Amino acid sequence: VQLQACGGGLVETGGSLRLTCAATGRWFDSYVMGWFRQAPGKEREFVASINRSGGGRYYAGPVKGRFTISRDNAENTMWLQMNNLEREDTAVYYCAATTADPRWWHTGQTEFWGQGTLVTVSS
Repeated sequence: VQLQACGGGLVETGGSLRLTCAATGRWFDSYVMGWFRQAPGKEREFVASINRSGGGRYYAGPVKGRFTISRDNAENTMWLQMNNLEREDTAVYYCAATTADPRWWHTGQTEFWGQGTLVTVSS
């Protein structure tokens, strides 16, 4: 099982980025998928999750209304569309998979992690 995230980069405040997480194997639709992030000097935190079918999506408060998570089970791929980026969004973003409830997904419940992609938002 492997997850590979990409799409990070340097963007100005107010800009947009789209992160992609590609998964290997035929297990993708068996897992809740999501994104976490870790800013310098801070703990890794939940950003967004999406249930197995894609019909349920959940967001952390600071990103609600700006970020959109989506997935395509046929393509074994998940995305995070990030709009109206703020300096506080600067972090390494990790895609992840779990069998936990997507509404209350804590870091310790993660079963698989991707390698992370750096997002830097400048003013």
